Amino acid sequence: MSNTILTQLPSDTLNDIGVLKRREIEARVIGPIIEAMCREFDRDRVLAVLRDTIIKLAQTQGAALAGQMGGNSTHHFAKSMANWTKDNALEIEVLTQTDQRFEFNVTRCRYAEMYRALGLAELGATLSCNRDGALIEGFNPDIKLERAQTIMQGAPCCTFRYARAETEN
Repeated sequence: MSNTILTQLPSDTLNDIGVLKRREIEARVIGPIIEAMCREFDRDRVLAVLRDTIIKLAQTQGAALAGQMGGNSTHHFAKSMANWTKDNALEIEVLTQTDQRFEFNVTRCRYAEMYRALGLAELGATLSCNRDGALIEGFNPDIKLERAQTIMQGAPCCTFRYARAETEN
């Protein structure tokens, strides 16, 4: 799938149902397809193509999100968290929220719980966690994500540290 195809798609309103529900629907469809592809083709290659595709989708979605939020500041991004926390999908503890930084921990992740319940724990990081860095790249390339750990990988919390690059005057 080329970037051209991704950018020519109609506006994406699927987050209206909540990102958790959206990811579950996607996982129920793509999970069995991925497993079938891995049986027929080189597993590492199939997963690499999946990762690359998810990253491109997330970058495109990040740019669209900035438009939907009316800007691409850390404050706009923080407001967008309502999409991901809808229906108690994430329990978060905000640590810092300034013009330069938005830092929080996820203390409960129903995305990870959902992927495990579907028997797709191995794919969960690729299908969801993998999007986070790419999404912010599309939203605002001057904001970087540092994340040392995730619940999906077995940690007690996910550590999200978004920081806007310092600009010289």
